[in-house]
Amino acid sequence: MLTSIRERFRRLVFLEHKPESGEVLLKQRRVFTLPSKAGWMFGLLMIVLFIASTNYNLSLGFALTFVLVACGMINAYFAFLNLAYLHLLAGSAQPVFAGEDAQFILHIINRRKRHRYAIWIGFSQKGATDHAIDVAHESRTSVTLSYPTAERGYMSIPRVRLQTWFPLGLLRAWSTWLPDAQVLVYPRPEQNPPPLPQQGTEKNDGQGHAGDEDFSGVRAYQTGDAMKHLAWKQIAKLDLESGGQLVTKQFSGGSASDIILDFASLPRSMDLELKLARMTSWVLEADASALSYGFRLGNIDYPITTGQAHLQDCLRALALHDLTDKHRS
Repeated sequence: MLTSIRERFRRLVFLEHKPESGEVLLKQRRVFTLPSKAGWMFGLLMIVLFIASTNYNLSLGFALTFVLVACGMINAYFAFLNLAYLHLLAGSAQPVFAGEDAQFILHIINRRKRHRYAIWIGFSQKGATDHAIDVAHESRTSVTLSYPTAERGYMSIPRVRLQTWFPLGLLRAWSTWLPDAQVLVYPRPEQNPPPLPQQGTEKNDGQGHAGDEDFSGVRAYQTGDAMKHLAWKQIAKLDLESGGQLVTKQFSGGSASDIILDFASLPRSMDLELKLARMTSWVLEADASALSYGFRLGNIDYPITTGQAHLQDCLRALALHDLTDKHRS
């Protein structure tokens, strides 16, 4: 009973809200303060002033020293409050290709009734670029941090550092945060890959289609259809000026524009990463050309189709192929 009353009183006084999923609160023990270079010089100056005032019995010197020390103590208090009790939340990160910069979105939430000024946020690694933000009272601010990628698979976000020298720059208040966020990194596409593999054999039977397929009719022309598969006799019968359109021969073996991207068809002598890079390039090329394509990789066998969802499924499979469990989500 007493615990329940205390909890309600704490929520009323501090206006606490129910935290969002994955949200982190910078409590007292997570915020540290240390003198900055200017702070060390300020402390040295206070010592000199105190010794001088003592030696020469200067009342005004003592008064000045005590006033400045009080200002330093107030500065330490406000520097701590400028960072303490902020709520931190990691947003989603869009997949990227290896070699590109991953974009991590971080939300800084201020649920207290005071503004937060000049907070610098960035990765804690040496040489990382920090971003300065202000957070108004009872509001949130978002910041996007970039980090280079090198390998395919899931990459976790590095540790993030928040720090502030507000208000006088005499002390640095800082804290670190390891967000619960990761980004999916696709394989780097191969530069200048060979042409897309064609469906069926290339041996022609003299009728304009592959020798192992049977003519089964015509369909509307789609971007990327080979010129040799156009049904010229049917096209000649159409009045193109009155709304007619090009048509393509269709075979029982599948559409002339359909292709199968099979990982097993690549030479065994090729390096694994090079194979994945080539498959990635082919998937992107087929999607850009609006071609229907099937996808085979190990135990994965996606049927022939098109669309953004199909593209993402194929790229995800390539990114996670033959990785240990620790790289998977």
